[in-house]
Amino acid sequence: MKDKYIKYIEYIVNDIEKPFFINMIDHYGLKQDEMNMVLSKVYDQPVTIEDNYVYDDQGNQIYYEDSDGYWEKYKYNTNGNEIYRENSNGYWFKREFDTNGNKIYYENSNGSWVKYDTNGNKIYYENSNGSWVKREYDTNGNLLYYENSDGVIGDNR
Repeated sequence: MKDKYIKYIEYIVNDIEKPFFINMIDHYGLKQDEMNMVLSKVYDQPVTIEDNYVYDDQGNQIYYEDSDGYWEKYKYNTNGNEIYRENSNGYWFKREFDTNGNKIYYENSNGSWVKYDTNGNKIYYENSNGSWVKREYDTNGNLLYYENSDGVIGDNR
């Protein structure tokens, strides 16, 4: 029978010194907190692999790390929408939401960005090469106007 080595981890949550203890291990090797949120999985393989998950007080995942050292960090607004993510490879993205929770803006570390209307339609997109697309929609979500950086125009107005 192989031994499973389980590492107990103490985290800092919400940028304040509040320890988040792992206090339960079930028979499948899942570490859980008192709300049964999975914090870590241990796989039964020749080399023990451990994935670690950290959650904030609202149940949002704020950190992930695998046994190879790859990690991701997450941030949320007060409505629980993910507004920022970054990882150990240097990639990041950020999002903005209106007061109704509709995504209105997206940007990433590759230099791309997108603006959305309140119906979730992409109304402007630009990539890292400077190429762009502009669109207009009616209230039913039908495409009325299209234009891009190559000079292509479509007009159904």
